[in-house]
Amino acid sequence: MPKGPFLPSEFAATQWSTQQDKADFGNALLHFIDSGFKQTFFTKKLYQRLSNTYGHIAHYNHAGFWEEWFSSDAYHVRFIEHMLAWPCYGDPTFTFCDVERSLKTEVRRRNYLDRYRAIADASLREREVSLLEKLEAKYRRPAVPDPCILHEHIEPPPPVRPLAPQPGEPIQGTLF
Repeated sequence: MPKGPFLPSEFAATQWSTQQDKADFGNALLHFIDSGFKQTFFTKKLYQRLSNTYGHIAHYNHAGFWEEWFSSDAYHVRFIEHMLAWPCYGDPTFTFCDVERSLKTEVRRRNYLDRYRAIADASLREREVSLLEKLEAKYRRPAVPDPCILHEHIEPPPPVRPLAPQPGEPIQGTLF
């Protein structure tokens, strides 16, 4: 019984990898994505194969790859977007391009991009609301006035002088 949707018969063997290897990789990657990118499912074996697919060649180690692609909800979205945009070059008897194509189809079918975008948006909103609450607590004045100020006697402002001159006041006609 297969551990996922991919069967070995769907893929071509390469000189270095069997059809079963390809099916196992595809199923492991889907399981990892389906888990919400749980770090415990990002095994060394999955990392080694994934770092050689979808154009991933510039990462030095398991931890660096994790940090680049899976360390936040926004990065999950970026990973899926990258995966779906990758053109899957190559010949399936030499590369994993057949698995890459099948994975892209399955990721689209399962609507992972929209699901993970919603998760990332909710996560961002939660962080921003938390920050807003902290800043408001620090900088906003209380809505209720200080009771000490209410009981102070405040002098009313002086009356406004009328514009017309009062009797006995000199009138200046010009400044020059």
